[in-house]
Amino acid sequence: MTSVMTSNTPMLSILRKAAPRLTREFFTCHHVHRTRLTNQSSKRLFGSKPALRSGAELLSRPRIGSAFEKSRDFLDSGRRGKAKYFPETSEKSVAHWLLGSAASVFGIVVFGGLTRLTESGLSITEWRPVTGSLPPRDAKDWDAEFAKYRSSPEFKLLNPRMTLDEFKSIYYMEWTHRLWGRLVGMSFLLPAAYFIARRKVSAPMAGKIVGIAGLIGFQGFLGWWMVKSGLKDDLFAPGSHPRVSQYRLTAHLGTAFLCYTAMLWNGLSILREHKLLADPQAATKLFERLRSPELRVFQRSVGALAVLVFCTAMSGGLVAGLDAGLIYNEFPFMGAGLTPPKSELFSDFYSHTPDKSDVWWRNALENPSLVQLDHRILATTTFTSVVSLWTYTKMSPTIRTMLPAACKKGMHGVVGFVGLQVALGISTLLYLVPLPLASAHQAGSLALLSSVIILGGRTWVPRRAARLVQQQLGKTRAMPAKAIT
Repeated sequence: MTSVMTSNTPMLSILRKAAPRLTREFFTCHHVHRTRLTNQSSKRLFGSKPALRSGAELLSRPRIGSAFEKSRDFLDSGRRGKAKYFPETSEKSVAHWLLGSAASVFGIVVFGGLTRLTESGLSITEWRPVTGSLPPRDAKDWDAEFAKYRSSPEFKLLNPRMTLDEFKSIYYMEWTHRLWGRLVGMSFLLPAAYFIARRKVSAPMAGKIVGIAGLIGFQGFLGWWMVKSGLKDDLFAPGSHPRVSQYRLTAHLGTAFLCYTAMLWNGLSILREHKLLADPQAATKLFERLRSPELRVFQRSVGALAVLVFCTAMSGGLVAGLDAGLIYNEFPFMGAGLTPPKSELFSDFYSHTPDKSDVWWRNALENPSLVQLDHRILATTTFTSVVSLWTYTKMSPTIRTMLPAACKKGMHGVVGFVGLQVALGISTLLYLVPLPLASAHQAGSLALLSSVIILGGRTWVPRRAARLVQQQLGKTRAMPAKAIT
């Protein structure tokens, strides 16, 4: 026992000497200690003596432990890290991916028009997102698919003599369209997850990408919802030509246009941000020029023109859904005059209520004669608006001086596309909707909308890009000051 105590004597002496220091370290509030030192130094600076505080005052003063300080600093650093999780600007690779996705959507819109024109959209009577990715593999599978199609209204009323080989041709058209839609979704979702996870996009762009992804999924649902309307007898008049609902067709087309526009706009916005940030001083001069009051009328006119082009394209969807292009195949007249008789345009036949209160809007959306007239009016208004806006840029001395060269080139592009689109539309009508002209006319509507969107990107002031340019200018101005100091 004595030997053990003797061996521990050096250890006890070390602990006895360290006890006062350990006590001070464990029970001293470092925050209060630093505050007292700061107050004492400031009072010495102004010639006053620090006042002595009693133990009661020190005990009554709230103390914040060093552990709490560390946890607070950790939380603050977490908030700063979360705020800086995404970069200020998205990488150019994201822009290239968005533009490639937009090109794919452009192609599937045109191919979808071909699917409708060849009356292939109702050949697949089931919606199988996973197993439907593969076509029938043998004769037994083909017979099963053909048996399903033979039970559809389209086969009974329109194609009762169709053979298996003829069915295969329309089946492959619809199957290719659906497969393309799946590829559009996968080629967008997987890179989107990668770019967001790898922090290659800004926070606002990440939200937009997620929104586009949701819109693509909704577009797939609308596609099947549209096809389903052509597979039931109760959704169209008994004995009439089996077709999908013009409302669902227009909704499907409109969503595709919105997906394409969102991809195109955001891809071009990223490239524009990089170009502006490469030369902040030139970008500032451009913003000052675009913010001039003389250009407000032109900028608002471009926005109104984009809405008008979109509405005209959607009216074309109603024309396609009702096959309204197969009547009045002449231009500019419709029968004996510029418009059909009023009794034909607002017929009570399309009313579904006893008081005929819905005769106006139902004729506007379901009467092929009035639907075609509405499309003619909207197309003519679009053409006139584009030409008027182009003339305004040429005749007004102020606009001709203030408008940047890129905007002038964009305006010329809009004029060229609207002229081409009018020529395609009239030719499609006069030649009874031939397949090549009708498909080109649908592609022309999307190309015209693209040209207006590009013009708007060159004309409108991007707020986020302007803010980033100002921040970069502030950083560059602060750097020489730091170098001098």
